[in-house]
Amino acid sequence: VGSGNPALEPGCLFRAWTKAQDPSDGSKNSLGLEVWLSTPAPLQYLLEPTNKIVQARRGASVTLPCILWVVPPNYKIRWSKVEPTEYLEVAILISNGVHHKTYGPLGSRAHLKRSHRYDASLTVSNLTLDDEGRYRCQLVNGLEDESISLVLQLEGVVFPYQTSQGRYQFNYFEAKKACQEQDARLATYQQLYQAWTEGLDWCNAGWVMEGSVHYPIRNSRKPCGGLLLRPGVRSYGPKDKQRDRFDAFCFTSSVQGRVYFIRGHFNFKEGMQACRNDGTTVAKVGQLYAAWRFSQLDRCNGGWLEDGSVRFPITAPRPHCGGLPDPGVHSFGFPSKLRKKYGVYSGCSPPLALFGGWVWVCTKLLGRVLHFNT
Repeated sequence: VGSGNPALEPGCLFRAWTKAQDPSDGSKNSLGLEVWLSTPAPLQYLLEPTNKIVQARRGASVTLPCILWVVPPNYKIRWSKVEPTEYLEVAILISNGVHHKTYGPLGSRAHLKRSHRYDASLTVSNLTLDDEGRYRCQLVNGLEDESISLVLQLEGVVFPYQTSQGRYQFNYFEAKKACQEQDARLATYQQLYQAWTEGLDWCNAGWVMEGSVHYPIRNSRKPCGGLLLRPGVRSYGPKDKQRDRFDAFCFTSSVQGRVYFIRGHFNFKEGMQACRNDGTTVAKVGQLYAAWRFSQLDRCNGGWLEDGSVRFPITAPRPHCGGLPDPGVHSFGFPSKLRKKYGVYSGCSPPLALFGGWVWVCTKLLGRVLHFNT
């Protein structure tokens, strides 16, 4: 709420005028509308960050900058995360400069950096996929509250996902769950667009986080909207989240550990048992994509994944590795789980401290050796 006097507030004054006929006497009068759009007052206590986008990887620690020009008396710093799809702003931490209180699962991994008395930056450790988004640092000082916003972006990879039943099986909520089950989450539209700029070309439409449906096309072609449509991220627009069914575009980031191949000849059930015997679990689709993207995993060996699909990761395309022209995680679909032609991809993460000891956490990807004619 402003003072009501445009001369006292920064902003812009817009005027619009039109002619209207008076029905009583037929005369025409000018009708006008004035709208004053105020702009935010300049920051008095908080330093505007030079870079409002902070990038990090899952599992890492990150610091979101918030620096005070001066330290006012009787102030509080409030950090929150803005959830636009749920119309929420969730509190993370509140501090009066001496004591602080944290809130929720994100708050349990957050603390103020406090490298000096003007530093109200927030450090978050062990980043998860859900930590990505917009954050707000708010200085509460009586009636003179002010805030800055920053965006945390995770480095990652977008991949299309569908079930063994074929394409277009998910409503929005099922798509969201399917991504989570593959160590991922629904990609945002911005992440899908970024993946398109990096070469993602996929003809099936899929849900994104915002609830809209899109598909990215690099090479226009007849079976995918026709030759006349230009390349880009094509949109189906908003859809009914309960009724309409499409594929999913998932997003995942790096995982701590590595994935590697162990030769063998298992069907799906035997491979799962081999993993259990070794104290591990079958890898998820998102974990294989993360290993390909961040660890440059490159094998001509197809492998079972937890969802029953068979895939192989290629970073350097070559003639005798499927003959595929582009790098990526390539799929053989969902073969019969009874086929005894598959070895094991195994991956272990660094040891985790647990009750004073150390525990190795591992995942495995069941795989088959591919034989191509040379």
